[in-house]
Amino acid sequence: MLKKVVLTLAMTLVACQAFAADKTYVIATDPNWPPMEYVAPDKEIIGYEIDFVKAIAKEMGINVEFKNVMWDGLFAGLDTGRFDAVASTVTITDDRKKTMEFSDPFFKFKQAVILSKDNDAKTIEELKGLTLGGQVGTTGYFAIQRMEDVDAKSYDDVTMAVEAAYSGRIDGAVCDEPVAANFIFKQKEYADKLKIAFILEDAEIEECGIAFKKGNTELRDIFNEGMKRIRENGVEAELQKKWFGEVLN
Repeated sequence: MLKKVVLTLAMTLVACQAFAADKTYVIATDPNWPPMEYVAPDKEIIGYEIDFVKAIAKEMGINVEFKNVMWDGLFAGLDTGRFDAVASTVTITDDRKKTMEFSDPFFKFKQAVILSKDNDAKTIEELKGLTLGGQVGTTGYFAIQRMEDVDAKSYDDVTMAVEAAYSGRIDGAVCDEPVAANFIFKQKEYADKLKIAFILEDAEIEECGIAFKKGNTELRDIFNEGMKRIRENGVEAELQKKWFGEVLN
């Protein structure tokens, strides 16, 4: 019986790989979240999550291509079948799980508050009366909206929010920890005027995953298998060192 079960599982995996190899899968991303995903000077979409998906595709023998899509079009396009998956630092939430499938979580983080260096605020209570910016439709922006007596200003992408804080048009910005760290520790122009004031420690740790159309469990399972393999063979650790070794340490 055990041999039969193992053989069945093996045949299922082979069938999935054969199905997956029949096409090139379109992966939508909003590349405004360095170092997770962003556009390089040569216009190529790069970043940790991009390399992560490429590593999964290589391991599973499938073809992927990335499509640059604004955040507010990601999930509608996924639902209508324009894209096969969304890889854009998407936080897994109960509400989102009602309308789409998610891979296993591959990254955990909290939200960071970015302020000017001359602002001494270190708690949410000390932010009262300030205006903070975040990318519309993201958990960072939702966090600002939950703050008492704080004005929430939305932007089409997180870079615009950080730029507004840098120029003094708003008091600060809120975004994912690794993204905030990249702005402050890797980009000198921002580091000269801005700082990570504090992390929203009271907030739940967020987990992000790759999103798929609701019901597409077959492609989800292929990605989960690939994720498992690149963790076991050390590729994931290599990618983390490449993209976060100097950013978060």
